[in-house]
Amino acid sequence: SGREFHVVSLTSECILSGIMSVNGKKVLHMDRNPYYGGESSSITPLEELYKRFTLPDSPPESMGRGRDWNVDLIPKFLMANGQLVKMLLYTEVTRYLDFKVVEGSFVYKGGKIYKVPSTETEALASNLMGMFEKRRFRKFLVFVANFDENDPKTFEGVDPKSTTMRDVYKKFDLGQDVIDFTGHALALYRTDDYLDVPCLDTINRIKLYSESLARYGKSPYLYPLYGLGELPQGFARLSAIYGGTYMLNKPVDEIVMEGGHVVGVKSEGEVRPCRLLSTSPSVRKAGQVIRVICILSHPIKNTNDANSCQIIIPQNQVNRNSDIYVCMISYAHNVAAQGKYIAIVSTTVETSEPEAEIEPALELLEPIDQKFVAISDLYEPTDDGTESQVFASSSYDATTHFETTCNDIKDIYKRMTGSDFDFENMKRKQNDVFGEDEQ
Repeated sequence: SGREFHVVSLTSECILSGIMSVNGKKVLHMDRNPYYGGESSSITPLEELYKRFTLPDSPPESMGRGRDWNVDLIPKFLMANGQLVKMLLYTEVTRYLDFKVVEGSFVYKGGKIYKVPSTETEALASNLMGMFEKRRFRKFLVFVANFDENDPKTFEGVDPKSTTMRDVYKKFDLGQDVIDFTGHALALYRTDDYLDVPCLDTINRIKLYSESLARYGKSPYLYPLYGLGELPQGFARLSAIYGGTYMLNKPVDEIVMEGGHVVGVKSEGEVRPCRLLSTSPSVRKAGQVIRVICILSHPIKNTNDANSCQIIIPQNQVNRNSDIYVCMISYAHNVAAQGKYIAIVSTTVETSEPEAEIEPALELLEPIDQKFVAISDLYEPTDDGTESQVFASSSYDATTHFETTCNDIKDIYKRMTGSDFDFENMKRKQNDVFGEDEQ
């Protein structure tokens, strides 16, 4: 445990620093920003958001008090039965956070939005598909629910390691609209590349969706009160309880290398020794994401006045390669002034006119009081870090949940420690330092 980790900050790095601290590693966490979480923070007050996007005016009075706003720069929901919730429960970071269930998930078809059915009754009443289609779809869902990769009796002639998802859909005779809806609104794929690879990952993704949905009923998604910025703060507290050190406003000016290995980081003229370094993206560009934060004074039409929801626009419906996502939360989550809603549209950029690409989503949100447009480069690590002992995380993609982020965290953990990520290792020790467990 004499090893030192230096960690520069994003939510991924905050979670890693918390986990590494619980595992007895000595962690120093440096962040050039005055707040935790880098790009994944929530901006408050509203005036700060206007400044950040260099808007000439300050917020109008109709926006209410500036400090009532906590606006996420990157929109994400948590899958109720997903990996991040597991990480929060195992590390007991849940004691610092309160969550609300997102009120509904919707999917776009033929210019309209439809609720993704969350119960069998809803599925039977849904206009998403016709009567015969519903029966076939139900058979498919029963197959997925009973599927167990360790029990060939549940395979029904499907080989999880070789049968493609395209062939599974054919087996159940599902039409194109249902395929779009299943792959993008349930399995949450951004593109159609998944159709021609073995079906196991897709089956597991649909299972995760169903199990998450079963926990709370309205939708499979959770969202923290006061915004996503609460997540990095929660893991920062966990790291501190286990002896981790945090430094905000601390830029890393140089990574000090000797013989191809990292030996320290230089900040403001001072070198701090380290054995391993995890850093936010400083790596190969792998595309771009456009995100548009929209402030509204009304719920989104045709969502049954939900105060939070997700809308997925499958790429096929709008002649694209990747889906467009909308995440909407509101004053009910303590992130906006009374009666106000925040909808964030995001997608992977495919053309030289990114704003035109998200037009179908913006049309669903009209009228929009104020828009904040950000186009961000996506980065991925160029090597696995085993030589240099510098481990880079990937940027946040356009998905509206944390599953891909958690896979990245598990991947970095394995590269840093040489062993597979094990949730059991994240459990807080019985006698927390400072007696926190007695509270």
